[in-house]
Amino acid sequence: MTRVAFQLTVRPELVDTYIARHSPVWPDMLAEIAAAGRRNYSIFLADNGRLFGYYETDDDEAARAYLAASPVAARWEASMAEFFVGLEGRADQAATPLTEVFNLHEQLTISTRNDHEGSPS
Repeated sequence: MTRVAFQLTVRPELVDTYIARHSPVWPDMLAEIAAAGRRNYSIFLADNGRLFGYYETDDDEAARAYLAASPVAARWEASMAEFFVGLEGRADQAATPLTEVFNLHEQLTISTRNDHEGSPS
């Protein structure tokens, strides 16, 4: 499983409209996101337009390719293009990925494993 985080910037004057557009997202677009293999997908948005997104997938390259070929996703992304600052191309394909530097579960797992390996039997 891969965790993917990304950031975008929404035009500050369009933040309210951006939020409204996601309340709710088109049912056929939701179905395409799920069919692409993305799950636990969330978007967080600050008042200044800074957007942070997160999802999990088993194969991000395949998920991106699926959405790139989807007519539904193409229509959705075309309808969303006006919202983003400094973005070339579709948001689902061109968002700036973030590097994960900490994951609690992974570090606890490593810590627990190391504790057990160093324990006398």
